[in-house]
Amino acid sequence: MKFTNVRLLVKDYKKCFNFYTEKLGFEAAYDLGDCYASFKVADGIEGFAIFTSDLFAPIVGNAEKIQPVNCREKSLVSFEVKNVDEIYRHFLSKGLTFVNEPIDIPDWGMRVVHLRDPEENLIEFYTPLKMG
Repeated sequence: MKFTNVRLLVKDYKKCFNFYTEKLGFEAAYDLGDCYASFKVADGIEGFAIFTSDLFAPIVGNAEKIQPVNCREKSLVSFEVKNVDEIYRHFLSKGLTFVNEPIDIPDWGMRVVHLRDPEENLIEFYTPLKMG
């Protein structure tokens, strides 16, 4: 078995694609233009993708169901960064809104900050804390 990616199933593909490329600065490694894109998350590694939910739902037999809204998250996408505070300031300057400000969580060994994409998917940026 080989892990390939985490894929978010989204309603508005273009809006989400623009968020990840224009706002977060991700480079699309593969883009079908209207339903699927994977993004480079490190040199030679894609690992993160978006796909139009309405095209995927019939494949798994739940086209009649709606996507959850106004509920607690069941997942989040997490990215390790060199400096959470710099990322936070950088994205604030681009007009992004965060769920919280950077905070140390010693029990987890990390400094974290969170935001949401246009479809309310939770995104985490973290930097490991120096343990002494």
